[in-house]
Amino acid sequence: MILQEVLNADWLWEPVRVVIDVTIVSYLVYRTLLLIKGTRAIRMLAGIVILILLFFVSKDEYFDLPTLNWVLDKFIASFIILIIVVFQDDIRRALSQVGKKPIVGGGQNVDTDTLQEEVVRAVTALSAQRLGAIIAIERSADLSSYTEEGVPIDGRVSRELLFSIFLTSHQNPLHDGAVMIQKGRIAYAGCFLPLTVNPKVDRELGTRHRAAIGLSEETDAVVLVVSEESGAISLALHGELMRDFDAQSLRRVLNDSFGGMSRSTLWRRFGRAKGGSRTK
Repeated sequence: MILQEVLNADWLWEPVRVVIDVTIVSYLVYRTLLLIKGTRAIRMLAGIVILILLFFVSKDEYFDLPTLNWVLDKFIASFIILIIVVFQDDIRRALSQVGKKPIVGGGQNVDTDTLQEEVVRAVTALSAQRLGAIIAIERSADLSSYTEEGVPIDGRVSRELLFSIFLTSHQNPLHDGAVMIQKGRIAYAGCFLPLTVNPKVDRELGTRHRAAIGLSEETDAVVLVVSEESGAISLALHGELMRDFDAQSLRRVLNDSFGGMSRSTLWRRFGRAKGGSRTK
């Protein structure tokens, strides 16, 4: 009787309910941030947060900004619709990944130095033979949503494997698509990437270069392109394309981009230096 009264007591279960409630909400926020990490959605989210802060500041009696408050009030009123419209692609990708990954995943140690060296060797070999190629290297943003139509490979990153994927002989069905390197391994080949819609992009650029820019606009991936016509090596990052790299300058830019160097610093160092030119 006493045990039943204890189990039915609100004072006992209320803290448990609070802990469960906070844990679930925290986990959902954590998973959401993981999904949008490294994508353009995180920049849009930061802008929305700033507008919300301005809304509360404009309401403050000390500042008293009625016009700004009225405009932002209309914005906040349609906030849910705005979120759906702005983040529709990210929401679709997030929902498509539900259930595909474990709740708690362990990180994998990736030898980035070896990976970068093998990629540089492969790209320079492809360039020497004028074999067109596009290779996307995952950083913070998950690239799994761009691999739905690709062919699973799950192979060690090596010059030989990357070179063979882009060979055009024997009706190779993979050479036209992109290779995705995820968690330090060649995960997929023959992937289709979104093309950039930026009207300022050079009209002379082909589909591979536009696809590289398009993926770099939506994620923080490093995308390498080898031109089939000229053999020139280009690198797309943050929606910008740096062109005409040689092996040495490509090693440096890969090392710096994975080391967290900012976009502006990368451009100053490699965009105007020998072996690199920039296209927006």
